[in-house]
Amino acid sequence: MKRMQSKGFWFSIVLALIGYGIIEFLISSSALNPFYVNTLFFMGINIILAVSLHLIIGITGQFSIGHAGFLAVGAYASAIFTMKLHLPFGVGLLAGGIAAAAAGLIIGIPSLRLKGDYLAIATLGFGEIVRIVFLNFQYVGGASGMQVSHLATWSWVFFSLLATIIVITNFTNSTHGRACISIRENEIASDAMGINTTYYKVIAFAIGSFFAGIAGGLYAHNFYIIQPTNFGFLKSFDILIFVVLGGLGSMSGAVIAAILLTIISTFLQDYPETRMIFYSLVLIVTMLYRPQGLMGTKEITQLFTKRSRTEGGKSDGKHTAA
Repeated sequence: MKRMQSKGFWFSIVLALIGYGIIEFLISSSALNPFYVNTLFFMGINIILAVSLHLIIGITGQFSIGHAGFLAVGAYASAIFTMKLHLPFGVGLLAGGIAAAAAGLIIGIPSLRLKGDYLAIATLGFGEIVRIVFLNFQYVGGASGMQVSHLATWSWVFFSLLATIIVITNFTNSTHGRACISIRENEIASDAMGINTTYYKVIAFAIGSFFAGIAGGLYAHNFYIIQPTNFGFLKSFDILIFVVLGGLGSMSGAVIAAILLTIISTFLQDYPETRMIFYSLVLIVTMLYRPQGLMGTKEITQLFTKRSRTEGGKSDGKHTAA
């Protein structure tokens, strides 16, 4: 099984790099319309956000609806490093991730002793506090926003996305990830078995926040201007939909949902009211007919593993019969 998983992992990496090379060639040769290039960038940023929230909600079971707050912290921190301090984009991107992780620790340590609706309210309050602070902080433009140079490229978006998926996948498959999953399944039983539930919840929150900050840095340097209104409750709601629609506990589901909803949202951007109505209908239909989401708790790789097992079983059966 480990050998099969290792082969599947490296096959996925090679396939992703091939896809990266094809898209990079199309962008550099101007074969892709700028509209579609921007859609690809936005899709990559949304996938990073979905995967980072998947770790908090889907793996650890902590209901957070303030993810836009970490996106805002990462966006403004990276913009300050590049535009105010004139440092390289890579440094600004890393600074955005670290600032968001620090914010995750600050909100995580006191509030993750809460559960369910109480934790959701606390994280929602954090997101609104961040938005109001930047709204009244004139150093970054206040309500009028902050102008940012377009420094995000397809390479930065792709490799940030790839790093996010690799890190969170390996964390999930580690003993620490198993501890987080046990907390999601039954926190009381996990605590009784000696697992430091608060510690693991804070760690998961900090890692998820870090990658949300990375997404914030890419977001800021892709849209020329950032404003506090871009990081309100509706932004957190958008990210939450990616995870819920894809299936709580499934990274593949979160990625698929982020891709589908980004495409739909892009073509409905001239009709923002229609977009929110569509999102609401999608959630209602999902909860009625497939409450576990598109993928449930399964990953795409499990489908190939199951197929390989079936083929192996048939082959053994033939040899036995012979």
